Amino acid sequence: MIKRFLEPYLRRDAGYYPVVTLTGPRQSGKTVLAKAAFPEHDYVNLEETELRLFAKEDPRGFLNRFPRPVILDEVQRVPDIFSYIQTAVDRDDTPGRFILTGSHNFLLMKELSQTLAGRCGVLHLLPFSRAELEGDSPREPTTSRELFSNQSTKLDLWPCVRTGFYPRIHDRGIPPEVWLADYLQTYIERDVRSLVNVGDLETFERFLMITAGRVGQLLNFSSLAGDCGISVDTVRRWISVLKTSFIIMLLTPHHRNFNKRLIKSPKLYFYDTGLACHLLRIRDVNQLETHPLRGALFENYVIAEVAKAYLHSRRTPPIYFWRDQSGHEIDLLVEEGTELHPIELKSGQTFSPNMLDTLGWWCRLAGESPDRAMLVYGGSDSWELHGITVRPWFAV
Repeated sequence: MIKRFLEPYLRRDAGYYPVVTLTGPRQSGKTVLAKAAFPEHDYVNLEETELRLFAKEDPRGFLNRFPRPVILDEVQRVPDIFSYIQTAVDRDDTPGRFILTGSHNFLLMKELSQTLAGRCGVLHLLPFSRAELEGDSPREPTTSRELFSNQSTKLDLWPCVRTGFYPRIHDRGIPPEVWLADYLQTYIERDVRSLVNVGDLETFERFLMITAGRVGQLLNFSSLAGDCGISVDTVRRWISVLKTSFIIMLLTPHHRNFNKRLIKSPKLYFYDTGLACHLLRIRDVNQLETHPLRGALFENYVIAEVAKAYLHSRRTPPIYFWRDQSGHEIDLLVEEGTELHPIELKSGQTFSPNMLDTLGWWCRLAGESPDRAMLVYGGSDSWELHGITVRPWFAV
C-alpha cells in the first residue's frame, strides 16, 4: 500500500473527536486509508443493500450491533443515521468511535453541520500526489519554499499529466483510457443522478467535455450555457455538482486592491489532470505535448498538487490567483499570514529570463520583496535570478 500523507492527521483527529469524517472523490482511496489507519475497527459498507436497508429501517438497532469502534463507509447513503450517531456520541463520546467515509461532500457536510457540529473532525482525501506516488517523505507546507522543496523525481512530466493520480490506475496497472472511461460512466450513472435531476445524460457528458476545454480559464456561466445549449441556472447547478463530488475546483481571485480594477470571477481546474485529458480526448503523451491546452494543463497539474499538499496536511489551501482588467495575471498566490507569495507557472522546459517579467512587475506594484516570488517551470533545474526563486515542475 502506498503511504498516504493524510494518515497521521486522520489518526490524530480520531484522538480528539468521537466522530471523524473522511471525504473526497469516489475511488480516491478513502476506504483503504480508513482500514489501514484503524485496523481494529469494525467495518460496514452501506453500499450493500441489506445493510443499508437495515440502517434505514432500524438505525438505533443497526448502531447497537457495533459495541466497538466502527468504520461506516459511504455513510451519506443513509442520511437519517447522523441523528442517531449524535445521540450515541452524546451518551458516550469516546474519541474515534465512528469513522465515516463518503464521496458526496455536499450531502455529508449538510448532515454534519446539522447534527454533529463540534463533535466531528472532517478531512479530505484526494487522489495520490506525485510525492505520495514516489514515496517521498511527507512535509507540511508551512512556507512556499517548503512547499516547493523536492529536489528529484523518477517520473516524467507529461505522462504524469496525462495519466493522473487515481489510485487504481497505479495499483492495478490499468491503462488510464480504460479506467477513466469506466469511472466517468459510473460517476454519471450513479452520483450525478443521486445529486441532481439530469434528464439528458448525453447533454451532461457534453457539458463535462466542454468544461474540460475551459481548464485554467475564468468561469463564465453564460458562455458555458450557450455552448452546451442549456440554461445558466442549469450550468450553475451542474458546476455545483462537479464541485461537491470533487471533480473540479474553483480557484478564487485575491482581492487586495493595488489601485487596479481586479477580475472577480474564479478560474476552473480539475482535481485530476488525467480526467481532464480524458475528457479532452487526449489519448497519448505526444498529443498532449503539442495540444493547445498544454500550458493550461500544466498550470492545472501544479495547482492540483499544491491543493493536495495542503489538504493532505489537514489544512485549507490558502491559494488564489490575481488578474486585473488590463490582462496582468499571477497564476498562483499563496497567502501566508499577512504575506503574499506570487508564483508563475510555465510549461516550457527551457528557461528564459522574460519568464520572470510578470513576477517582477507584480512585486513592484504590490510592494513585495522579490524573494517571495517563484517561477515553476517544466524543466529540471533550480536556482535564483534577480532575487526570484526558480523551481522545476516536480518541486511540489
